[in-house]
Amino acid sequence: MDILIKPLITEKMTAITEKYPNRYGFVVDKKAKKSQIKKAVEQMYDVAVESVHTMNYMGKRKVRYTKTGFREGKSNNFKKAIVTVAEGEIIDFYSNV
Repeated sequence: MDILIKPLITEKMTAITEKYPNRYGFVVDKKAKKSQIKKAVEQMYDVAVESVHTMNYMGKRKVRYTKTGFREGKSNNFKKAIVTVAEGEIIDFYSNV
C-alpha cells in the first residue's frame, strides 16, 4: 500500500509552513493510520516526525452547463495529513526537480 500520494503545495499550506517552519502537508491513502503515515514520512524524507494530524475530505458535487446540456460529476474524496517534524529538520520537496 502506497501511503504518501503527494505533498500539498498550495497557498494555504505554504502560509502554514511559513508560520510554523516544521509543518508539512501530504495527501495520503484514505485507509492510512497515523502510525503508518509517520513511518512513511520518516523513511522517505529521513526526518524525525513528532506528530501527525489527519483530516478526511468528502468530494464535492460539480455541475456545469455545456452545449449538450448539464453535466454532473463529483470530485474525489481524499485524506490530508499535517506532519510536524523535529525542530531544525526540513523537508525539501523541490530537491528532485
